Amino acid sequence: MSVQTARTTRRTPRSVLITAWAVPVLVLGQFSMVAVVPVLLVLVGTLRHPELRALRPYSAALAAVYATPLAIWILRPDGAPSLSKDMHPVFLVLIVAAAAALLVKLHTRSTTSEEI
Repeated sequence: MSVQTARTTRRTPRSVLITAWAVPVLVLGQFSMVAVVPVLLVLVGTLRHPELRALRPYSAALAAVYATPLAIWILRPDGAPSLSKDMHPVFLVLIVAAAAALLVKLHTRSTTSEEI
């Protein structure tokens, strides 16, 4: 009985990689409302690809942290005309930190796996 080992490479889908980098760039650049698109794409991408299972908690945390100031902005009757102007700086830091944690996990995850 022989044991075969095959190396398979797991590649991160380009859409997840680019949109994960776009979230902190857009939020720091005061385009917070536009950042809803990359946040949703990262969340859907990690839920859709089984090889990105380890990133699901990070993308869910990013989506939850982003959704909080968005919901506050939508529900507040006297809110500013843009999400970036209405968002508290603590939320800005939390969104960038969650995106950074996702990016670190994305770039440090193992790229090869062994199958028996």
